[in-house]
Amino acid sequence: MTQINLQRILTTVLIIHVAILAMAQVSSEKLELTHGKLKVGFRNYIKDDNTRSYTRLYDWDNKVLARPISISLWYPTEKISTNSELKVKYYMTILKKEEEWESLPNDRILSWFYYADNEKNRKQFEIETKAFINAEPAMGKFPVVIYAPSYQATSVENFALCEFLASHGYIVISCPSRGTENRFLDGGTTRDIETQARDIEFLIGEATSLTNADSDKLSVIGFSFGGISNVLAQMRNKRIKALVCLDGSIKYQFQKLLSSSYANLSNVDVPFIFMSQKDIPLSVMIEDKIDTTLNRNFVFFDSLEHSQAYYLKFNDLTHPYFSSMGILFQDRDPRQDKSDKEIIVSYGWVSNYTMHFLNAFLKGDKSSIQFLNNDPINNGVAPNLISIKTKKPVTQTLSFEDFNVLARSQGYKNLEALVKRLKDQTREIQLQEGKLNNLGLQLLFQGKVQEGINVLALNTILYPNSANSFDSLAEGYFIQGNKELAIKNFNLSLKLDSQNQNAIDRLKELKDK
Repeated sequence: MTQINLQRILTTVLIIHVAILAMAQVSSEKLELTHGKLKVGFRNYIKDDNTRSYTRLYDWDNKVLARPISISLWYPTEKISTNSELKVKYYMTILKKEEEWESLPNDRILSWFYYADNEKNRKQFEIETKAFINAEPAMGKFPVVIYAPSYQATSVENFALCEFLASHGYIVISCPSRGTENRFLDGGTTRDIETQARDIEFLIGEATSLTNADSDKLSVIGFSFGGISNVLAQMRNKRIKALVCLDGSIKYQFQKLLSSSYANLSNVDVPFIFMSQKDIPLSVMIEDKIDTTLNRNFVFFDSLEHSQAYYLKFNDLTHPYFSSMGILFQDRDPRQDKSDKEIIVSYGWVSNYTMHFLNAFLKGDKSSIQFLNNDPINNGVAPNLISIKTKKPVTQTLSFEDFNVLARSQGYKNLEALVKRLKDQTREIQLQEGKLNNLGLQLLFQGKVQEGINVLALNTILYPNSANSFDSLAEGYFIQGNKELAIKNFNLSLKLDSQNQNAIDRLKELKDK
């Protein structure tokens, strides 16, 4: 007896590949990636979202609970409490818990959920991963990556990628893809997208509580259905600084996203990378009744105007193999899937491009920016394995808040040079006179007198005909006790506005001293 597998039925519709014939599975020893210098810790725990209600269907009691969030956390560690890494079977026990079948015997997991129960798959359970359970977190601050899984999938579906990123200095946090009211989604509806986006935001909140997390450097990776929910989350939440889509549904269900009241394409103004499956053979598309335009059309990518965007097509990968569990356990499709070796090589490049993208835009690594801009062959990729298309923002406007963050980071020094550099990099920079004046005065009143003077001096350079700008700069020098420069700038203000009473009064006061 097995569970009625509603999820598999729905997934077939949503991720645009079919249930396929069983073939030999890949040897998981080949799933090795070039890990970083850091060891990897792992935790799985439950946090309740008390703002939402939830029902466990298989408890058969209609009891309404707070929404339980099963959190999987990978993180850098330097100290480990055991000499043995986790095995794949540990991750599979998390799968059964998140499916709310906690009491299911482990030897029933494969037949109960999604995968063929055969000798090869059972051997995969015994393979050691790169993670150590409950290891002590490494000292320091690390950028945060939220992983959004595919349709109704477990938080650990891409454990190898998550371990890989953690070994290179990232904290990776994930939760399962669940429906709004219970374990099951509605069928890929707009409500489902919004629910997963809200779970992503819950994880953002959880990340801020981690002492070693730099939550100002935050990205979201989404696979399949998670790769549409993460876009909506970024549209809603400006804390997300970069987006990674692993053959995300944003390519296939863009119109469904637009039906959300939260959708706003102009908000997608962060770096974006999409890694796509290979072209589906026409014969397969006809046989499976798949829209034959999907190989060539990508309306969302074409619509981006404010994002530095990358579109990579992996010509040896079909959809399931952008995830660790897909590679290890998914049945192969003899009509289109490549060999195990080719799949493994491409998954390695998916992982490397993901890491370099995050390094480039969360860590500011120049070598990773160069990596992204290279022809793939120059990065060591075999010819014809990856095709790439990039686009720069049509318009790039730097807000006053963005400017202030940069100015603050350099102690409000060399501001004129900063403005010149930013104007060389962007078409527009919003430095309104009133906001600069306000910022300068705030710094003065906070006791940061020199910093305030620097901002107010910049204002007089940008707005040389403004009497108020010179008046405020003169006030800065007055507070500093620099009588000569205070008099000079009050006089300049009066030349521009002879009725400036504050300048008249201040000059009289300075003369009497």
